[in-house]
Amino acid sequence: MDYFNDITALITGASSGIGREFALQLAPHASTIIITARRLDRLEALKSEINELHPEANVFIYGIDFADEEARLQFLAWLGENDLKIDLLINNAGIGDHGPFIDGSWERISRMLDLNIAALTHLTHQLLPDMIALGGGAILNVSSVASLLPVPYLNVYAATKAYVTSFSEGLRAELRGTGISVTALCPGPVPTEFGKQATRLGENNQFDMTTPSWLSVDAATVAREGLRAVAADRARCVPGLVMFLGALVLTLLPIFLIRPFLSAAKPKQTP
Repeated sequence: MDYFNDITALITGASSGIGREFALQLAPHASTIIITARRLDRLEALKSEINELHPEANVFIYGIDFADEEARLQFLAWLGENDLKIDLLINNAGIGDHGPFIDGSWERISRMLDLNIAALTHLTHQLLPDMIALGGGAILNVSSVASLLPVPYLNVYAATKAYVTSFSEGLRAELRGTGISVTALCPGPVPTEFGKQATRLGENNQFDMTTPSWLSVDAATVAREGLRAVAADRARCVPGLVMFLGALVLTLLPIFLIRPFLSAAKPKQTP
C-alpha cells in the first residue's frame, strides 16, 4: 500500500459497498481523497468515520449523479477551481437492472448506459491529460466477471461491463510508456446493495444476489485486491481464487458450448 502514499485519489460511487471500502483503505496513505456519490448524507458519514480513524486525512465530498452530463461538467469545473489534480481515478459508480430486456424501462436502461459507460469514459477522457502531464498515475475501472460472457436477465448490465473491460484493456495498451496504468477490476458476487438496486420498481421479489460463502468475496477483500493490482500494474484482477479460476475457464470456452446454458437460464429471485 506504500504505492498510494501522498496521492490524490478520486472515487466515484463511494457511499457504500466496494467504493466505501476503497476510501477506507486509501485513507491512511493518500494525501487527499475525493469521495463522490448521489447520497450526500452517506458521504458525510463516511468522511466523519475516516477523519475519526485518520485525523490527518484530507477528505473532500461531492454529491453528484454521474449519469447527468451537465453535473459531470460542473464537477470537473469544481476540481479545477480547487486545484485538485488526480493521481488515482477509481471509476466505481454503476448500477444494474435485473429482468427480461423486453419488460425493462427505457429510462432505467438509458440511465445504466449513461452511468456505467458514458460517465466512466467521460471522466477518464477529461482527467487523463492532467495525469499524463503529472508524469504518472493510475486508473482503476470497476467492471465485473459478468463482462466475460452474456448474462440473460442482466444482459444490458453485462454488456456495459464488457465495454468497461474492453475499454480498460485498449486504453492500457495506448498508454504504455506514459507512466499511466489502467486496471480492470472484475469481481464476481459481492454482498452489497447491488441486488436491491438492480430490482425493478413494482417487482414483488427482490433480485437475489446471495451465493455460497466459498464463491462470494466481501467488499473489503475486493477493494484490497483491486488496489494491490493497481500497485502491481496488473491489467485485470478477478478477486477470489475460485472466481478467478471460473473466469479463466469462461474465457477459454468457445461460445457455442456456453449458449445452451444461457438459453436455459431463468431469472433468480427470492421472496
